[in-house]
Amino acid sequence: MANRRGGGQGQPPSVSPSPGSSGSLSTDRTCTHNICMVSDFFYPNMGGVESHIYQLSQCLIERGHKVITVTHAYGNRKGVRYLTNGLKVYYLPLRVMYNQSTATTLFHSLPLLRYIFVRERITIIHSHSSFSAMAHDALFHAKTMGLQTVFTDHSLFGFADVSSVLTNKLLTVSLCDTNHIICVSYTSKENTVLRAALNPEIVSVIPNAVDPTDFTPEPFRRHDSVITVVVVSRLVYRKGNNIVALFALTAFFLNFLSETVQYLYVMITCLFILYGGFIMTGNSCKGRSDNQFIHLRREMDKSGYKCCPNL
Repeated sequence: MANRRGGGQGQPPSVSPSPGSSGSLSTDRTCTHNICMVSDFFYPNMGGVESHIYQLSQCLIERGHKVITVTHAYGNRKGVRYLTNGLKVYYLPLRVMYNQSTATTLFHSLPLLRYIFVRERITIIHSHSSFSAMAHDALFHAKTMGLQTVFTDHSLFGFADVSSVLTNKLLTVSLCDTNHIICVSYTSKENTVLRAALNPEIVSVIPNAVDPTDFTPEPFRRHDSVITVVVVSRLVYRKGNNIVALFALTAFFLNFLSETVQYLYVMITCLFILYGGFIMTGNSCKGRSDNQFIHLRREMDKSGYKCCPNL
């Protein structure tokens, strides 16, 4: 088994510096890699992992590296597609088992993944998401071929329920020989280190960045007397939708308190929540949240308080 700190036996080939270059720092790109992003979750599916892989690939391409992405087929989207800046995407004909994750036996994906790694002369395999079976398969096949591996964990897991226990055991096996692990927060790092029994020294934290210019509101539509909270995420428990619903219920129940607290309630009714996102199949969150907000608005109208017309 290779050293977990990145000094394994199989060192991938890379472009060596030119003979005329000095040992000092230089702005020339003297070392480039052929990087393969692997995950079951990619466009046209929508989500944080998908956008993360795409944006990271674009940044690596701008730095002179060759980047490809490997995922499973989505409907009629099969074969090879090209995205912005020549990002090459392989949509493999693998059967989806559950929640856009492929079934895994470790061996059914070996011929396809090995062919792609050899054809594209891949030097680094970068897998994403603990939920992705293809990501775990790629880590296993990459180490058998002597390639360097990186894994990015995007989610937090528990330790008690059955699904978490099984996923944690799988993660322990998959990451035991991975050269480096990336987490999106310090809390996620602590969680991953405990789940996979990792050495913290091989785990780095690179927070997901948000470009604030993409979320700048229209100045002429701003209301100085109203505070608007915008929540955009998947409407699932792991993304904190219960916290937003709890906040709405708190504002609703303040209506039944004594008159000494009515002023506080009037202030809270000036804070509106815009909840955006998509709902996964079979999720009952939409019905609960819609009923709560409709009921909250009805009670606010009965109490004589003004309600935002767009709520």
